[in-house]
Amino acid sequence: MSPKSLDLYQIDPYRERIEILKRYRRLLTVWKPKPEKEVADRAVIRKAFEMATEAHKDMRRKSGEPYVIHPLEVAIICVEEIGLGTTSIVSALLHDVIEDTDLYKIEDIERIFGQRIARIIDGLTKIKKIFDNTEPSAQAINYRKLLETMSSDVRVILIKLADRLHNMRTLSFMRPEKQMKIAAETHYLFAPLAHRLGL
Repeated sequence: MSPKSLDLYQIDPYRERIEILKRYRRLLTVWKPKPEKEVADRAVIRKAFEMATEAHKDMRRKSGEPYVIHPLEVAIICVEEIGLGTTSIVSALLHDVIEDTDLYKIEDIERIFGQRIARIIDGLTKIKKIFDNTEPSAQAINYRKLLETMSSDVRVILIKLADRLHNMRTLSFMRPEKQMKIAAETHYLFAPLAHRLGL
């Protein structure tokens, strides 16, 4: 984290916890559960929220804010702007847990949340690895791999689009070269893909 980010963001654990809970409540407010599954689905979402909070407890975004705000915002985008449901909320909340932390493995996700959610998170992890390759010549290969991943479950790409949208909204906290890389990928790959999907 750059010193500039820390200057902009004052760490206050009490206020951070309030902000995290406010975002969680907002997620539950915009979520439209099926009445017959609301109690069970709410419990699953709560478990995913607790797991994400624990996994990211010592992590911060470039802005200085707690990292768990990012998966919460991605989940909110999935529901409010894309219209996805419970499985996608849980997957969005957990989308960085495997890749960015050592606390849980994909087997833990499968055991706790089931095979469907584990497959989506595994697909999201594979997409992240695809785009870690920074060579411009690899973009066509990346696009093909992205489409292969998408074919297994379209929610993988929809959650990735929500993730990218939140990253674009918080781009100002990143180094200029990282901003350019993310903006170029978004412009040439993710924006046309979102357009084709009707988003």
